[in-house]
Amino acid sequence: MTIGVLPIEGVRNSVPNVEEMTGGEAIIASLAAHHVDTVFGIPGTHNLALFAAMPKYGIRNITTRHEQGAGYAADGYARSSGRVGVVVTTTGPAALNAATALAQANSDSVPTLLIAPGMPTGHPSHGTGLLHEIRNQRGVFSNIVAESHRVESVAEIPIAIAQAFARMRSGRPRSEYLEVPLDLLDAVAAVNRVAPLPLSEPPRPKPTEISSAAQALNGAGNVVIVAGGGAGGAENELATIAEKLQAVVVTTTNGKGALRENHPLSLGAGVQHRSVLAAVEQADAVLAVGTEFAPSDWWLGLPQFNGSVVRIDIDQASVLANVIPTHPLVGGAAQTLEALTDQLDQHPDADPAELSQLRESVELEHAESGLFWRAAFESVNAVLPVNTIIAADNAMASYYGALGLLTLKRSRSFLFPTGAGTLGFGLPAGLGAKLANPDAAVVVIQGDGGLMFTVQELITAAQCGIALPVIVFDNGGYGEIRNEMAERGDPTHSVSLVTPDFPALARSLGCLGVSVSETGDLGALVAQALKADRPTLLHVLEQSKAGLEMLGRP
Repeated sequence: MTIGVLPIEGVRNSVPNVEEMTGGEAIIASLAAHHVDTVFGIPGTHNLALFAAMPKYGIRNITTRHEQGAGYAADGYARSSGRVGVVVTTTGPAALNAATALAQANSDSVPTLLIAPGMPTGHPSHGTGLLHEIRNQRGVFSNIVAESHRVESVAEIPIAIAQAFARMRSGRPRSEYLEVPLDLLDAVAAVNRVAPLPLSEPPRPKPTEISSAAQALNGAGNVVIVAGGGAGGAENELATIAEKLQAVVVTTTNGKGALRENHPLSLGAGVQHRSVLAAVEQADAVLAVGTEFAPSDWWLGLPQFNGSVVRIDIDQASVLANVIPTHPLVGGAAQTLEALTDQLDQHPDADPAELSQLRESVELEHAESGLFWRAAFESVNAVLPVNTIIAADNAMASYYGALGLLTLKRSRSFLFPTGAGTLGFGLPAGLGAKLANPDAAVVVIQGDGGLMFTVQELITAAQCGIALPVIVFDNGGYGEIRNEMAERGDPTHSVSLVTPDFPALARSLGCLGVSVSETGDLGALVAQALKADRPTLLHVLEQSKAGLEMLGRP
């Protein structure tokens, strides 16, 4: 079927770069124009026109075994690299399978784009029983992502993709959904190729705002810096201002590694601990960088600030989220920190005794929180290269253990589903991170319950031929929920799980599978797995309270 140029009201082609192509090719050509070389998805009856065009434009598709895995892989790809992660699904159930992953990416400010076919143009709103029919597929995503858009012509496709990339790469990044009516994918039309839109510079605070914030920081004897995921990419500026202020730096979960965690002023990811909460509350001034002060990070509640709060955020709305600062600075983290540093006085060196005491308190709380995983992560810490990326699932071993016990040395290096708090994230996110950063050492941390949400992606990773250690801490079920039931005085049931022989399952899926009998050996096994020609599943029986009960061990 050939159709003429479908005009878009108010749009005129001023650049003579018009070519006839199908809607499917228009999507792929537009992605290639935005330097996309990898997408994640599964071919289906209604999206084959996209897959037909991929070889021509040098785009590889990673065929995951479930669309939720594709979404998490795209998230890990984007979260670890700063590039846009792209998911391609077919209509209806396939797109809905990816919805949770898109919600997770949106809550954690990860630029992830889902492209899916929708019902044909002119399709009756009450439906006809067409395959994969969803009445209002776009409407589902409009409540999940930052922008949900349906094009109405082939000619609109390059414009819509250029606009989506511009939004995701400017300001606070979020996830987006783009729907193309399935009848347009094989339709041929004259398409005006659209180059990537020029990106606007991040907003900059007014000079008077910078001066006022600098004055507050200069007048403070004791400054604490709280860095969130928005500080990613501003490592040098963060280190410089911390050293000038002689301020300790504590990060949220998504900010972990924003200041290398072996820096003398780093307290690591610790806003969940009492000693850090006390330090923030006692500070003369707090400098918050790219964090929304989310309750999911501050387990003990938000601080009661006793001094100035200088808050940097690229998003005007977010700069007031949860905590109203005395000095709001709307701007990019790197540029704003640099401008602020230029007006700061050099503070006297931090008192070594006080700094040492605070660090020891935080390390003790890390050790207490991660007691059941301490030996394992101490051994892993000893072998992790500088460029390590951790893809962690929403498991106790991750947020009680790895979050505080692993020492990371780069930003965007701890991938964790903070906002939506989903299960099954770690493995596919690790796959995506490894494909985006092939030279990095990527390690996955999973629980036994969460792994079963996306365990099928082991074979996807094996098919990719990547070295990917997957550490599975097995406590026999949903340990956190078991503990919450017990703390409420409720009967504990429905949380113990019959799980497979994980090493054998891994081997059946083309991976290596190892049972870890001594947790102190885990580091050596991870080092070996990082050199393998395929993923390695490392199965650890957890010695936690929940694990001892649910696995029936004394």
